[in-house]
Amino acid sequence: MDPILITGLGVILLFVFFTYLLLRRTVQGFKNGVERGRK
Repeated sequence: MDPILITGLGVILLFVFFTYLLLRRTVQGFKNGVERGRK
């Protein structure tokens, strides 16, 4: 395996992971806001 290829894959995986975490946090915050708005 090419070291550059492995590094590129690792960076992409990290990027996807961080994006997933950010999205999940945003969705949870949005859900909490909606629940507060109903009350």
